[in-house]
Amino acid sequence: MGQEIRRDPAAIEMQLKGYRLSTAEILYWMPDHPSVLQSFVWQHYDMPPEFPELHRFLMFWKDNIDATLHTVQVACAEAIGPPLMRPVEAVYQIN
Repeated sequence: MGQEIRRDPAAIEMQLKGYRLSTAEILYWMPDHPSVLQSFVWQHYDMPPEFPELHRFLMFWKDNIDATLHTVQVACAEAIGPPLMRPVEAVYQIN
């Protein structure tokens, strides 16, 4: 049998509002080994270019996690949207 594709209506609704699936790679210094960098990947629907959800997460990190941030790299998915209606010029030749 074929695989069923499940779609999350809430995710589609968020994307239609301008949110994009955003992924951040966060490099941080390990508290117990300050010369070692560790990588953490965060993924969430967020609103580029401000990324308020990512900023909220980074503030949580700063307030609650002992690890010091080194760098944060962000990538986000392309927008989806409703089909665009464009006029099409057609030439009909009637015999």
